Amino acid sequence: MAAGPQQNPNEPSRTPAVLGRGSWPEARRIADVLRKETIGGLLLLAGAVIALVWANSPWGDSYEALRGVKLGPSALHLDLSLATWAADGLLAIFFFVAGLELKREFVAGDLRDPRRAAVPVAAAVGGVIVPALIYTAVNWGGAVRGWAIPTATDIAFALAVLAVVGRFLPAALRTFLLTLAVVDDLLAIIIIAVFYTSGLAVLPLLAALIPLALFTVLVQRRVRSWWLLLPLAFAAWTLVHASGVHATVAGVLLGFAVPVVRRSPGEGPGLAEHFEHRFRPISAGLAVPVFALMSAGVAIGGASGLASALSDPVALGVVAGLVVGKPIGITLATWLTARFTRARLDAGLAWIDVVGLAVLGGIGFTVSLLIGELAFGVGSEGEDHVKVAVLTGSLLAALLAAVVLRLRNRTYRRICAEEQVDSDRDDIPDVYQR
Repeated sequence: MAAGPQQNPNEPSRTPAVLGRGSWPEARRIADVLRKETIGGLLLLAGAVIALVWANSPWGDSYEALRGVKLGPSALHLDLSLATWAADGLLAIFFFVAGLELKREFVAGDLRDPRRAAVPVAAAVGGVIVPALIYTAVNWGGAVRGWAIPTATDIAFALAVLAVVGRFLPAALRTFLLTLAVVDDLLAIIIIAVFYTSGLAVLPLLAALIPLALFTVLVQRRVRSWWLLLPLAFAAWTLVHASGVHATVAGVLLGFAVPVVRRSPGEGPGLAEHFEHRFRPISAGLAVPVFALMSAGVAIGGASGLASALSDPVALGVVAGLVVGKPIGITLATWLTARFTRARLDAGLAWIDVVGLAVLGGIGFTVSLLIGELAFGVGSEGEDHVKVAVLTGSLLAALLAAVVLRLRNRTYRRICAEEQVDSDRDDIPDVYQR
């Protein structure tokens, strides 16, 4: 009996899926991305632990002194502290890579299909709205300016947890987590640009359009010369920084300017892919860990100091937003989207898997700490309480996610084994050809 037509492994399934593994090229690319991000997550954790131990050691004053060291030309208003360089400068690299990834997903990835994009986009939106509402309810009439702190998901931190407890997580779950986090990053940068910009200077912002436009023209012509592109990127970053808009916004805009699609089949990797290969190791291996080292250190002051910090409504709102709001928002939005779009769960997976990823989405670290600085000011008591809350909430979310995901470990092992089978030895696993 003749076999039915097989799906082209280079094309995503035409049936929308809540947790679909996608096409083989996309799954292979995402696996490579996640390997790099997992290493970055372990380095991030190391940076955070070093910062905490250092800040609570007898040499805690030297930690604060290091954060306050100023570097840079004062003529350009760039005589900034190391802590500010880490938050405004190094994280611009992080958001540049996020911009590349986001454009890549929606232009050439599986998410170019609106039906596939609907689920992770809705999940990310739900994971922003519900934590913000919970934080605002806890702090109603008080410090509501920090409402956005529990809305971010830290993909590097989450993947570091998966490296320990979820080594056999199926491709569909890893893909969902990554795309959710990528959209989450976009929402975070919009929130930062719109709600945490103060004292806007219009002229520097307009002037930033000039180097940004020149950068765009060059990359659209497939120019890769760093000595041309890097000065333009730095000029755009400097002018955006001077405008009062957070400088990380420049990183996203520069990422969006880079073309994704190749001009001809024989051209080799697209420019976005080329830049991503170059800058993702810098982002994951240097920018984010150094930011964690410069930002995560907070003097807790023993059990009484920890209890005092966590009794602050700001801290309670952040913890509740991360541990309760994120899982509810992501799960509810995913379920509603699946119900109205008639999307299906991929074979072998269940709604408990969505819940496990939603709980894992409550790990908010890098961007949460950044928004905490913007909301309450560097060195303030509010910022210190935010640090304690973000660390506590992220740890609780990691532990809860580990419990949920470990319950399904036998199923994940079976699915993972199926995804390795290549009976016709064409270097494409059979599950992507059914």
